[in-house]
Amino acid sequence: MFSPTMNPSPIAPILPGAWLGMVGGGQLGRMFCFAAQSMGYRVAVLDPDQTSPAGAVADKHIRAAYDDRAALTELGRLCAAVSTEFENIPAASLEYLATCTFVSPAAGCVAIAQDRVAEKRFIAESGVPVAPHVVIESSDALDALPDDKIAAVLPGILKTARLGYDGKGQVSVRNVQEVRTAYASLSGVPCVLEKRIPLKYEVSMLIARGGNGKSAVFPLAQNSHVNGILAKTVVPAPDASAALVAQAQDAALTIASKLGYVGVLCVEFFVLEDGSLIANEMAPRPHNSGHYTVDACATSQFEQQVRAMTGIPLGDTRQHSPAAMLNLLGDIWFDGKKSRAPAWADIAAMPAARLHLYGKEEARHGRKMGHINFTAATLEEARTAARDCARMLHIALD
Repeated sequence: MFSPTMNPSPIAPILPGAWLGMVGGGQLGRMFCFAAQSMGYRVAVLDPDQTSPAGAVADKHIRAAYDDRAALTELGRLCAAVSTEFENIPAASLEYLATCTFVSPAAGCVAIAQDRVAEKRFIAESGVPVAPHVVIESSDALDALPDDKIAAVLPGILKTARLGYDGKGQVSVRNVQEVRTAYASLSGVPCVLEKRIPLKYEVSMLIARGGNGKSAVFPLAQNSHVNGILAKTVVPAPDASAALVAQAQDAALTIASKLGYVGVLCVEFFVLEDGSLIANEMAPRPHNSGHYTVDACATSQFEQQVRAMTGIPLGDTRQHSPAAMLNLLGDIWFDGKKSRAPAWADIAAMPAARLHLYGKEEARHGRKMGHINFTAATLEEARTAARDCARMLHIALD
């Protein structure tokens, strides 16, 4: 089992001019490259896809599988520190990298976030509430579960313990028979059956933590999802009280401290109808709900990722402009089955809008292609601009 704290911070800060590594070539890695390069660092990306968004802008692209030992050795020897942009990178690869360079976050932190069973157990042991749930390790374990124990967390959502994100690997269930059928449809892999609880809204708390234990906290974000994928973020969270913001901050900082975490961490929460806060999951990396920080905060989440992994002081998280963010999926490139070009010129004409596209060559339904940040003098102006833009691009919001 990986230890979250097995990977100590560098003794001295890593200064501009050094090489930094990124395992994963997606859009989060791409935006990390922009931040690191603007600060004077060079970036090497390890990703098997020759057209990866991050590989296209990195100073060096190592095209290899995430578990390729030769490629990992090359990355580790070149780079003074390495991070990741995707929690499903093999934790064993990060552990191997830690034998020759500094890795942020450590393999142990990523391993916990990769497994819903371990994640829920860790969060609960940190003193942060989680939703009522039952762990189902195997078909035999499910057969041995009494029907009343299953019924106690119904209606619910059956989630695979590993490799699930953006609503994938999840099935809604209403009764015991549906649980058994859904479990068989998921190939009998370990799962968590989580009770569906009455939600008022969803929020996320984004923090950065350095190797010296000092942390920087971003404003609380309020999120809306469609089909399990983040659709819109509004910051600061319009419905959250000061007490709830403080509670979310404390919970995220407690989790990060218990992990011995170094890097950027996002903890997603459910706010229930009674106003109580329940932790949903954590992401050991920059997060979609933190994209607004690029245009609305003194320091972006990607610059904080660079600062944390290099041991230089964390930046100011002050939000200078109220903000909203729209996620752009490949669906907006299509009208039914016919492809179309989104109305970029009309978006550019909106004073509040800032377009960020990820450089992906092919638009597909459900594929994250970019996002738009909206900043304005007031939160209502930013939210109105986001709503107007969503209508223009035919984006369905809940």
